[in-house]
Amino acid sequence: MPVDIGKLETPLDSAHPVRANLFQPLAPVPFEQAWKAQRDWQTRLLKDPHAPEAVWFLQHPACFTLGRGASSDHLRFDPASPPLPLHRIDRGGEVTHHLPGQLVVYPVLDLSRRNPDLHWYLRQLEQVMIEVLAKLGLQAERLPGLTGLWLENRKVGAIGVGCRRWITQHGLSLNVDCDLSGFSLITPCGLEGLTVGRLTEWIPGLTVGQVQPLLVEALALHFDLVWITQA
Repeated sequence: MPVDIGKLETPLDSAHPVRANLFQPLAPVPFEQAWKAQRDWQTRLLKDPHAPEAVWFLQHPACFTLGRGASSDHLRFDPASPPLPLHRIDRGGEVTHHLPGQLVVYPVLDLSRRNPDLHWYLRQLEQVMIEVLAKLGLQAERLPGLTGLWLENRKVGAIGVGCRRWITQHGLSLNVDCDLSGFSLITPCGLEGLTVGRLTEWIPGLTVGQVQPLLVEALALHFDLVWITQA
């Protein structure tokens, strides 16, 4: 299926774009490895405020993650004997599920270079996904009081971030062509009755490889990034 990767509108109007390392590993990356890479880059930016930022676009082997203070009541299994790796991590939000076929984006950005406001940042991440889905002919929406992205009342995009002195980590996930059965083992995002969806329900045959260039372009435009391409 051909995908238009033309320019997406950006809300920023900066004369000083920011350099950011772009990482796009081909194979699924274990969660712990990606988490460590983010923390290391966050530390680098804390030590050197002029260092380039970094963003990872990747997929994970199947796992579950719990945010800071997330309740184990939202797990439908014994956390002492999980069916998949289970990680309690330093982001906001409740439990979520990662797996191949879900595109995950981890921006390590210095918000002080833009707008040091986490509410603004969350809305920008939502807007990036909204515009990408619009390029695919899908009208996504926000729901009042909730973070993330919905199509026809099914949640297809989740957001959970961490931030230290305005330098971010973690980010967003977009369900493209993943197996949704693992979500039945949790209460996704701690929301009872939540139905999770994937983009192939609306666009059969769509792949992560088709969505990823759109998301790379949209993120760069929204956060005024110039990519330094990495392996």
